[in-house]
This record gives sequence, C-alpha cells and structure tokens, in this order.
Amino acid sequence: MNKENTEALIKRFPNLYQGCGLSPKESNMCFGFECGDGWFDLIEELSTKLEPMGVIATQVKEKYGGLRFYVASATDEAWDLIDEAEEKSEAICETCGDPGRLRTNQGWDKTLCDACGAVV
Repeated sequence: MNKENTEALIKRFPNLYQGCGLSPKESNMCFGFECGDGWFDLIEELSTKLEPMGVIATQVKEKYGGLRFYVASATDEAWDLIDEAEEKSEAICETCGDPGRLRTNQGWDKTLCDACGAVV
C-alpha cells in the first residue's frame, strides 16, 4: 500500500495499528500494509469496526490472492468481521479496487479486475 494510504490508516486508527512503530521482533505491522491500494476502502471499513473493540493488528497482507488480517486477540464478533472482510477481498481488485476475481499467473494468486489482470 502506498505511503499516503498507510499514513492515513495509522493516523485514523492509532490503537489498532500501534504495532507500526515497533521492531520486527515485536510486530509484523512494522512492515506496513503488505497489499495493494485497491483494498484501502475494505481495510478502512474493517478498521472502523475493530478500533472501538480494542483489537490490535499484528499483520495486514495479501496471501493466496486474499486479504489476511492478523490480530493479537479478538472477540468472536471481531473474528467474524475479519472473516467477512477477508472473504470480500476475494472479489475486489487488490490494485485498483474495482470488482475482481482470483487469477493465477506463474504460480502466484492475485485478485484482480480484467484491466489490471491484463497487465500482469
């Protein structure tokens, strides 16, 4: 994710993303959001719901073409929200945010729209 979107999420949700200022030994959030900007709105929506619950993110990334949102601990309600967002990511282009689908290219899975998928 680009620097501006990363900074916007960290500023708006400082408790959720408090690991962004830690070392790699303490939190994988030090690497930022390891996914494309197309999922910014999805992550922002999820963050809006999780921040008041006191959840702390430990890593946010793309894996096997979908969003993976790891936390230190969470309630069942928070886990349900995370599962829902991860499932939604499989239909949103990771690059641009348009509707997309899972594509495999040279062994790598990515969720992309037709336009972004044609570039890969």
